[in-house]
Parts: sequence; C-alpha cells; structure tokens
Amino acid sequence: MSEQESYCAAQCKKERLLLSGNEAVALAACHAGIALAAAYPGTPSTEIMEEIAVLGGPSQWSPNEKVAYEVALGAAFAGARAMVAMKHVGLNVAADPLFTSTYTGVSGALVVVSADDPGMASSQNEQDNRRYAVAAGIPMLEPSDSQEAYDFTFLAIELSERWRIPVMLRITTRVCHAKASVCPHAKPDTPTAAHFEHDIKGRVMIPGYARPAHKRLRAKLAEILAWNEASGPNREIEGSPSLGIVSAGIAYVHAREAAPDASFLKLGMTYPLPLERIRAFVQTVGRCVVIEENDPYLVDAIRAAGINVEGKADMYRFDELNVGRVRRILDNDLSPEFVAPPGKPPQLCPGCPHRTVLSVLSRLDCIIAGDIGCYTLAVLPPIEAMDTCVCMGASVGLGLGMRHVLPRDEAKRVVSVIGDSTFVHSGITGMVEMIYNPPKTGHVLLILDNGTTAMTGLQEHPGTGRNLKHEPTGRLIVEELARTLGIKRVHVIDPTASVPAFQKLMEETLASEELAVIVTRKPCSLAAKKIEAYEQAARMCNG
Repeated sequence: MSEQESYCAAQCKKERLLLSGNEAVALAACHAGIALAAAYPGTPSTEIMEEIAVLGGPSQWSPNEKVAYEVALGAAFAGARAMVAMKHVGLNVAADPLFTSTYTGVSGALVVVSADDPGMASSQNEQDNRRYAVAAGIPMLEPSDSQEAYDFTFLAIELSERWRIPVMLRITTRVCHAKASVCPHAKPDTPTAAHFEHDIKGRVMIPGYARPAHKRLRAKLAEILAWNEASGPNREIEGSPSLGIVSAGIAYVHAREAAPDASFLKLGMTYPLPLERIRAFVQTVGRCVVIEENDPYLVDAIRAAGINVEGKADMYRFDELNVGRVRRILDNDLSPEFVAPPGKPPQLCPGCPHRTVLSVLSRLDCIIAGDIGCYTLAVLPPIEAMDTCVCMGASVGLGLGMRHVLPRDEAKRVVSVIGDSTFVHSGITGMVEMIYNPPKTGHVLLILDNGTTAMTGLQEHPGTGRNLKHEPTGRLIVEELARTLGIKRVHVIDPTASVPAFQKLMEETLASEELAVIVTRKPCSLAAKKIEAYEQAARMCNG
C-alpha cells in the first residue's frame, strides 16, 4: 500500500462525514486550495459557494454567471486554482467565455460546475448540459454521489492542470441535494502560488491565433480520450452476462438498485467518451441497455460508433429517473406511468410586497412581461398576473418588443417587471436598450427591490451593498443608474405603504407615454430581520 493509500485508509477510519453533493464539492475545493470561487446563486448549485464561505474559503457572488466565469478564468490565467459554479441555464449566460476558454486553456486550474435540473424542480427548462461539453470541447466528469462529488473535484483540478484546460463537473439536482457518506481522504494541497506569464498568442483570440488554438484543443482532447480509455474514472462491475448496463451519474445509482445482478460499466468521464472501452464491455454481455436521464446523449454517441445498445423510450426522456422507472425501461414497459396527484402550488408569502404590486397591475389590466424570481409565482391563482417568463432579464426586452409592434391602446398597457437581483444579473442592458430604442408609447419598467435574492435562499447581490459573507461592500443604486442613463421619470416607492398611492403612480406613468422606472422598495419579510442585523453590525464596525 502506498503512502497516499495508507493515509486515505487511516483518514476514512478517523473521519466520515454526511454531506450533500454541493457540500462535498465545497469541501474538496477548500481541501484542494482553490484560490477563488465565483458564482451567481441558482438552484440546485447555490449551496456550493455558501459552504465554501462557511469553511473559510474564498467564495463570492458575481452579478451573473458570465462575469463569474470570467473572474474565475482570470484567476486560472494567473496560475491559480479556480472554480465557477452555476445551474444549467446559467451556463447559457456563461457560454461565450466557456467556448473560447477551451481554446485559450489555463495556466492553473479551472473547474466549471454545471448543476442540471432534470424534472425542472426549480427551472424554466430541462436542458441537458452534457451537450455543452461536446460543443465547447470541455472534458466532463459526472459524479454519482457525494463521495464522487468530492473525489471528482480533485480529479477535475488534476486534469485541468495536466492539460491546461477547463474541466466541467456536471452534477444534477439529486446529487446536489442528497446526503451521503464522504471520506475526505485527500491531504490538503498547497498549490503553486499564482504568477502571471505573458502568452499573447495563447490568450488573445484574434482569428490568426484562434485557428492554431483550436487545433491545440483537439490535440488535447485526443490525449484526454486516450487517458480516459486506459485509466479514466470508469469501472466495470461484474454480474450476469445476460444483461449489461452502461450508465453514469445518479442514473447509475438507480440502475444498480433496479438490477443488482446485472453487469455494469459505470462511466465517470463522459466526454471525451471512452467508446472502445464501451465496445469491449458490450461484447461481454448478451443485452446492453444505456440508462441515462433526459437526453439520449450517451446512447446517441454509442450507436453512432456502431455499437449495438438499447436506449430508453422517449416517454422516459422527461423528469428524473428513479428505481421504478429504470425497471420499466429494462422491461420495455410503455404503459402509462402513474401520475401523482398535484400538491399545493407554491405561493407568495403573506405580506409579500410583490403580491401588492402584481395585484395592482392585474386590476389595471396591464400586459405584464415578467421575469425570474419570487414574483413569478404571481402567475398562479388567485393573482394570475404574468404574461411572459422566458429567462433572466428577458422582461425588459420582451416588454419593449411588444411596445414597438402592438396597437397604441394595447402598447400603453405593457409593463416590464423584474426583481432587483435579476435586474443586476441581466436587466441593465435592457434598460440601455430602452433609452437607445424607445417605443413611441414610452415604456414602464418596474424593479421590485426586496433587498435580497429571495427565490434561491436570501443571498446578497450588488444592489444590497453586502458581499457573500454579508459584509459591507460597494452598492449599485438602481434609481441612480436609471437617472444617469437619462430616464426622467424615476420613482422609488413602498407599494404597501399606500396601495392607492402606488396605483395612482402606475396610472400616471402608463398614461404619460414616456420612459419610466419605478423601484418598489420593501424588504422581503423573510429577510427583513437579517438585513436589519447586518446593517446594525456594519454600523457598529463603522462606529
């Protein structure tokens, strides 16, 4: 037994922790000496940054995922170990730097945590971010439980430093939030100190430098594929030769319970995909089934290589898998699935200021371009006051688009509604569009400022004036930004102080046919006491 193996065995006997996948990633990041971790909060990945902060690590909230990715990439350019984390749709926002960063590579390490949400527990779509790995050319690891979330974080750093390339750690809601036993077996690392070295041709992606960079990327991926085929984090579990199962991530855990006697090829690195190892495994079993959630990513790639495997019926493409659904897949059961009775739908909290705002807009028969946040719940009965919800920040552009083309009487009723955190995330450019291409009927933008990022658990953002650790920092004042951009009608109001006064303000701004920004400022009832405590602590420090 090697020194490292002896240490691991001793550590496992001494310390075994019950951790969620998010907590395990955070612990590994701290043990690995991550120098900088950045994110924008989004379920199911939010707790990673919060746990890093609890453990004393260097984590921070960024205005959005693109900025978070660029901050982490800058740290990795400087030779440090860095991490960026986001939910699946957040990677859409960060896609621009993602695709080019695989060309530039890194000098240190960059771990890109993408947390997918099969079943859309808290998301507006069910996209499968494994597709991003192929499109961007980023190596991808998929842990199936908390222990692997811990282990694969270290492996991602190792691979990133070895091949000087970002590495994706793709996890899903069930892995993020389910708790499992973890042995933190690795010795805490002392990484090399950050140091910048000029590499103009490697970092400045003008076409003349990007073309050879693309060739270097493909050469790296070929080397990583060879490593994955020979010694990647993939393992075979011997069982009955009559049934073989190829799987990865949480789907593997369900499949092991559904068919404990089967032979398994569990994949840990799913891009570049070890197709020759899969081919060899398939030849050892009579029937081989690929078990995976959401898209047929694995089965498509395996079949494209001429390997005969079975996939799941299209009806199983939706929602999370579980043991029962895997058994149905293995039995080729296409009968209708049991549909659980609907539970009580989520609602806005009693006394929530958003309830007042949206109720007034409903009474005024407004056409409401909505956004992502607590206020989206106003689409449900009894308020039913939301006409669109597409993605973060879309309310402004969608509202402007409708104002441009609708008949005047309808256009005058269009209102864009966005939360304070979402506005900072991706609404500012919409406000710029508003003043650059103003509709003939003007426009009304409501920024619902409740002093927190409430939907994901009361996190801070640049508009609160406090950082991830709730310490004072610079603050973006949205009404001052609006005035700076030249918007003359800018109002700040507590909508709950006087509902008639708020309704009158709405009527006046809608009738004005001018550009108007209304900031409805009232702290979230769940966060109010905490905000007061943070502000009191800041006053004491300054006093």
